[in-house]
Amino acid sequence: MEESMDLSGKAMVVTGASSGIGYATAAALAARGAYVIGVGRDEARCDAAREAIVTRSPQGRVDFCVADLSSQREIWRLADDIESKLRDNKYSALDALINNAGAFSSYYVSTAEGFELQWAVNHLAPFLLTHALLPLLKKAPEGRVITVSSGSHYRCRIHWKDVQFRRRYRYLRAYKQSKLANVLFTCELNRRMADTRVRAYAADPGLVNTEIGEKGTAGLASLVWKRRRRHGATPEKGAATSIYLAGAPTLSPHIYWKDCAPKAPNPYGEDADAAGRLWALSEQMCGICEYGTGKEEAI
Repeated sequence: MEESMDLSGKAMVVTGASSGIGYATAAALAARGAYVIGVGRDEARCDAAREAIVTRSPQGRVDFCVADLSSQREIWRLADDIESKLRDNKYSALDALINNAGAFSSYYVSTAEGFELQWAVNHLAPFLLTHALLPLLKKAPEGRVITVSSGSHYRCRIHWKDVQFRRRYRYLRAYKQSKLANVLFTCELNRRMADTRVRAYAADPGLVNTEIGEKGTAGLASLVWKRRRRHGATPEKGAATSIYLAGAPTLSPHIYWKDCAPKAPNPYGEDADAAGRLWALSEQMCGICEYGTGKEEAI
């Protein structure tokens, strides 16, 4: 069904769009007529990705923003850049935000604001970027927030006593927890946006043959991923669910999707108390809510 989507007139943002699933997502959306703003952290790779998309779809409209999503200061700047590009291209609303960028590290890495890398990129970045772009999403006929999660979120809970695993870093558990946080975020965002036209979904791409497991790993962890990724699907197949969720004219209210169909998530991912607690913690970590918008503090 997603092959025949006409997305002309729609504006969409895809993070992590310079390679892998994100690139495949951005290329497919542009080929279907959407104006796409891709986000990547390396300018040269962003330029190469844009050129490849335009070569593949000469009529495609695509721009890129460069930002390091591990930095909250960068996320606020990115939101301004996105708004500027939309305005320059005569768009007053954002139809879809696809939070696709992800990180994996087998050792503890601290970000500029002092957060554990996987927690910062996989959860706090989607949370904060969505917050910053909500005014534009609310202006769309049906704004959609798609956050790429993972089947690894099953059989997992939030480690509330030490959510960043600072006392004892367990990289696989940290990754699984961040993917569970994506589902809880999606659940709580829908609750809070119930009286608006914004709807949120979590997309499970399945096992995909990408480099995510090799970028921040070494030794056994890197070797295991290199072997495991060989059995993964292509990035194009991994991108299919995000593309479907971004452009399908009607969707059921289910929050978790795989293979372009709803799937039951980890029951804990729909726990209202856990979702609310995570939201409050995320607001505090991002410096928003009663602490202000967060933008002033970041700048």
